[in-house]
Amino acid sequence: MAISLFNKTNIPLLGKALDAYALRQKVTASNIANISTVGYRSQTVTFEDELAGALQGSQISGSQTNKSHMPIGVPSPMDATARVIDTNTGPGIDNASGANDVDIDLEMAALAKDQMNFRFAARIVTETFRGIQKTIRGQV
Repeated sequence: MAISLFNKTNIPLLGKALDAYALRQKVTASNIANISTVGYRSQTVTFEDELAGALQGSQISGSQTNKSHMPIGVPSPMDATARVIDTNTGPGIDNASGANDVDIDLEMAALAKDQMNFRFAARIVTETFRGIQKTIRGQV
């Protein structure tokens, strides 16, 4: 099994974050597009909570060299995935009323926040690649 140089950096985790931010932008755009749709229930994307849970695990870690081996330690941060969930489901929520729960102000604020997060993560990836290039060239 070949070990990639990039797996030793924060690039794979930042890639997952970029994917989550892009998915969140799509979901927010969908919420905005359906603001006039009767009965539409807004959605959101969860990622940070799952990532934080994976990062707070035990200090014991190991690597599987064969998929048949039992995993050691806690889930890797790379196991965190972004999931789309309905924001207004559960007990006490009347989904049959036909009411639309999209708040344009909240959606626009969420869109702006996600754009900033995406740009920041992309900037970190860029700087990481620059650092790798400098290392390969022998520059300080």
